[in-house]
Amino acid sequence: MILGQNLIDGKWVGSANSRASDDLDGQSFAQATATQVDEACKAARRDFRAYSGKSRAERAAFLRTIADQMDVLGDEITQTGMAETGLPEARLVGERGRTTGQLRMFADLIEETGYLDIRKDGALPDRTPLPRPDLRLTHKAIGPVAVFGASNFPLAFSTAGGDTASALAAGCPVIVKGHSAHAGTAELVAQAIAKAIEICGMPSGTFQMVQGSGREVGSALVQHPEIRAVGFTGSLAGGRALYDQCHARPQPIPFYGELGSVNPMFCLPAAMAARAVEIGTGWAASLTMGAGQFCTNPGVAVMLAGPESDALELACATALNDTAEQKMLTDGIHGAFEQGVREFRDLMVEVTSCGAATGNRAAVPALFKVSAKEWMANPKLQHEVFGAAGILVRCDDIDEMRAVAECIEGQLTLTLHLDDADAELASNLMPVLEEKAGRLLANGFPTGVEVCSAMMHGGPYPASTDVRATSVGTLAIVRWLRPVSYQNMPAALLPSELQG
Repeated sequence: MILGQNLIDGKWVGSANSRASDDLDGQSFAQATATQVDEACKAARRDFRAYSGKSRAERAAFLRTIADQMDVLGDEITQTGMAETGLPEARLVGERGRTTGQLRMFADLIEETGYLDIRKDGALPDRTPLPRPDLRLTHKAIGPVAVFGASNFPLAFSTAGGDTASALAAGCPVIVKGHSAHAGTAELVAQAIAKAIEICGMPSGTFQMVQGSGREVGSALVQHPEIRAVGFTGSLAGGRALYDQCHARPQPIPFYGELGSVNPMFCLPAAMAARAVEIGTGWAASLTMGAGQFCTNPGVAVMLAGPESDALELACATALNDTAEQKMLTDGIHGAFEQGVREFRDLMVEVTSCGAATGNRAAVPALFKVSAKEWMANPKLQHEVFGAAGILVRCDDIDEMRAVAECIEGQLTLTLHLDDADAELASNLMPVLEEKAGRLLANGFPTGVEVCSAMMHGGPYPASTDVRATSVGTLAIVRWLRPVSYQNMPAALLPSELQG
């Protein structure tokens, strides 16, 4: 049952200010006050040492219990998520499985010590001209972490998503700022975590959640002196504002933000000659998946002008024209998409003819084409329009395709569609593309982010704020750890993983 309250220091509390949800029959949600944010941050700081001092086995059991409790509330979470977001049941059931899978993955990870990157340099007392001391290094939890729920993933990138799972695994208390687009879903997941805290005997400040539809709650969180790091998935404007606040603090803290990406695809000549139609229809399917509301949505396709690009254009446009309108997540996202498409129509040639959407928050896909020269000359064409909008960039020759690659901003992904005969061109492009993105794909589409150890979900700015960090996969845990070296320390005072 949804309470419409904030979870602070183990208690569900309301406030004088509330926000009603039209999607949940007017259910009201208490908006956290500055005092409540302060109380949450102080509780997280108070319990930091107790929680980070729990054994790795205890934290692993806690993560698995959260997953189990999410499964207990599974049907209610799914139904609430459907009502709030318009996402289909199958999508939300799958996303819940991904979320619980992440929790169990990090539980498995921390049962071994590999993630701690332990290093030992034994003493060399007889070394000349100076002896070397005994030095041992491990990684310790950074402190209380603030996590912002994402609008487009109400489960996998929100209350118990990858940021929360990895931070809890590292030993950091977490305060989640729930996203107003799915406040009820956020609360139900928070209830599952609260139950896991009770079952596992974890400190009450281990996990807390505050709601707030504006930026006041988020700003209060990232500027609070007890917060030591921030995880964020959202818009470039919102993320950049929080990033600046984090770095303007008297004690600056890391801000790990995933902000925006257009995920260009380079369709090389031999691949185009062999399967331009197949690439075009595949692009349409990827472009419209989830109404285009994925951070890895491939919004740009780069290719040589000619009959092959004409064939791809026709195949993609035909598939998009046959795609039914889709409901977008929020009024704000829908409005921004419609505005972005209108601006594109003033700048490029539209090749789709889907007509106007008819339903509430509904949108239809839009495909445009433009010359490479025009695309490179206009920075607006490189900015993400969040939704099913794509741009076909036509190059006059191979040199212009290389110039487009050099012009691209930081991305989450870049894709090469290639055949064996494209090997030389691909080899020439790779050094450029490796500088531009965190994940490179061959002959595929970037939508669908595997949760595993080798995944990199981040990239150079503006894709993310730290090119070294991923928000998906086991490497995500390093964001919430800091290295600590011990010199000539008695064994009894060493962390257990450094003893022996």
